[in-house]
Amino acid sequence: MSAADDEVQPLYWEASYEIVLSLMEHHPDADLDALGLQQLWEWIIALPGFADDPALANDDLLTDILREWYEEQSEAS
Repeated sequence: MSAADDEVQPLYWEASYEIVLSLMEHHPDADLDALGLQQLWEWIIALPGFADDPALANDDLLTDILREWYEEQSEAS
């Protein structure tokens, strides 16, 4: 691992795939079927490097991130 790998890149809402990867790293045992959008929002804005305006999130955006996380988790299994 290089020094550049240790640097946290800023995360913005439009970077949903990077958000999902970070969520998978920080919440590896998350039960996505029981995860609500409010909890997801709280986890996202607490991620290291999250740099966007939390108020820009909406249900559609959070649902898309959750769907992408579910798909990514399914592929990893």
